[in-house]
Amino acid sequence: MDKLFKNKKKKKRSFPSAFTVLFIVLVLAAILTYVVPAGSYERLQYDTEGQQFIKMGIDGEETALPATQEVLDELKVTIPLENFVNQDIKKPVAIPGSYHTLQQQPQGFMKVARAPIEGIADSIGIIVFVLILGGCIGILNTTGTFDAGIAALSKKTKGKEFLMVAIISSIVALGGTTFGLAEETIAFYPILMPIFLASGFDAMVTIAAIYMGSSIGTMFSTTNAFSVVVASNAAGINFKKGLYIRIITLVIGQAMSLWYIYRYSQKVKKDPAKSIVAEDMPRIRKQYLEGYDPSTVAPFNFRRIAMLVVFIAAFPLMIYGVMELDWWFEEMSTLFLIVGIALIILSGLPEQKAVSSFLNGAADLVSVALIIGVARGINIILDNGMISDTMLYGASNIISGMNGVLFSTVQMILFSFLGIFIPSSSGLATLSMPIIAPLADTVSIGRDVVVSAYNFGQGWMAIIAPTGLILATLEMVDVSYDKWIKFILPLMGMLLVLSVVMLGVQTVI
Repeated sequence: MDKLFKNKKKKKRSFPSAFTVLFIVLVLAAILTYVVPAGSYERLQYDTEGQQFIKMGIDGEETALPATQEVLDELKVTIPLENFVNQDIKKPVAIPGSYHTLQQQPQGFMKVARAPIEGIADSIGIIVFVLILGGCIGILNTTGTFDAGIAALSKKTKGKEFLMVAIISSIVALGGTTFGLAEETIAFYPILMPIFLASGFDAMVTIAAIYMGSSIGTMFSTTNAFSVVVASNAAGINFKKGLYIRIITLVIGQAMSLWYIYRYSQKVKKDPAKSIVAEDMPRIRKQYLEGYDPSTVAPFNFRRIAMLVVFIAAFPLMIYGVMELDWWFEEMSTLFLIVGIALIILSGLPEQKAVSSFLNGAADLVSVALIIGVARGINIILDNGMISDTMLYGASNIISGMNGVLFSTVQMILFSFLGIFIPSSSGLATLSMPIIAPLADTVSIGRDVVVSAYNFGQGWMAIIAPTGLILATLEMVDVSYDKWIKFILPLMGMLLVLSVVMLGVQTVI
């Protein structure tokens, strides 16, 4: 009876699922629309067809203005005209000094209930990508291709297991810092999880290697067009200003992350009971390594090698498409649909079994797809409640008049806060930089410090922000949010200290 009572007590204290966490945040976001005053900035956008500016008023009225530097100066928009003309700035920018309060736009029960549906519809691109990816993985699992590949790789990396972790994490970080590799990493977990598990690591090492690689890269972006480049353009400076500081911080940050993961992995290898996900590991091993036995695994023959090559080759092609061909989720989904068809042909499976494997694989990732949509619903509530601009207005007032290192430190903290409400890196950059960057001029600090503070702050908060990618990532590997928080908070503290110190150095020089 005592044992039964303890089990019941333990179940009552279990942490809510990712869906419950998101719905709690959704309700809190709706409550904020009753409490935080509604407001908005006027916005300015360049019309490429008419070669003119379109000024969007608070009431939604649009006014055409000549595309001249004089107009920008009159509106106190300090972005050079060529940044608009060259399409370096594509999204509407906030006009400084134009903030006005509006009639409150509270988001009631029906709007909250509808928000996840709208979020799913608005996120259909990434959702389709996830489902098609799941289909490809389903075929590879049915044919035993992953098991055969794991066995072959385990033999090659025996005794050098963490080197594999370090290399993969660093490659992902490189992708994050150069072109914003983030959502695309969802595709990596089903491939790398069984490999890492077979190499003796727990599930948390896999999550940390991939997710923190991406997070470190995007947090300390160097040439990422979706964050630091668009932010620099919106601040009216060249993105190369402050580049060396960001490169140094990136290297230090990635080294700190790998050191942290290594210490944790060695502790768990010595005593598996010290794993943060120890109680989940039997279930996770069964999920990813069910039927995997190195002594009885299917041979890594030509057919399976060909299937794995086709699947893995899609990733560099996807990265090239994103970087050079302006691909987004529609194009990436098309690529993996073609890969899926190729895998069906190469598998040698009967047509019905092959299609069934594809559909079953897609079904396994439905929960991940839905989480992405619900997270987007939170942003819809905040946007419709018209409180995001109010948050920015308040933030700009807080840092106005500050100077020195305090200015950059408080900026980073405020950008971390804003990153919860505006998780889009390019969206936050184009909205905030025209407002906050000129404040640096008043205290004789370079605008590149503002760009770095934005980049560090938003990237730091993205590590745990429920409105970002973390909950979808955790759902991929079936690990609860509280365990991720417990694992990552010490490293976040280290990264916060690093960021503040490096912002101080950038401010001084």
